[in-house]
Amino acid sequence: QVQLVESGGGLVQAGGSLRLSCAASGGTFSDSGMGWFRQAPGKEREFVASINWSGSGTDYQGSVRGRFTISRDNAKSTVYLQMNSLKQEDTAIYFCAASRAGVATPYAGHYNYWGQGTQVTVSS
Repeated sequence: QVQLVESGGGLVQAGGSLRLSCAASGGTFSDSGMGWFRQAPGKEREFVASINWSGSGTDYQGSVRGRFTISRDNAKSTVYLQMNSLKQEDTAIYFCAASRAGVATPYAGHYNYWGQGTQVTVSS
């Protein structure tokens, strides 16, 4: 059973930066496609970014492209989300997800394991 634990969330002013981390255990991290999703109050969970097993392929939601960067360190079984130029509309709970398939995919249904989330709040 794969376990995912997110960290790095917090309160930041608009224009600031945060780096989220997601540490995986209990599975073969290096074979897994990884993704970040977020859910704002009153809204559905939405795709943010994904990365394939090797890190050579990434995908982003349009509103974060150019501001957020997803990366992974297979030696540490950790995936990261560097978030720059944060906006108030980025406020949400951010979830890490792992897929048994090694590809980068924006579809939540393709992910088999989920973390419990970390809160990101961007103030004006």
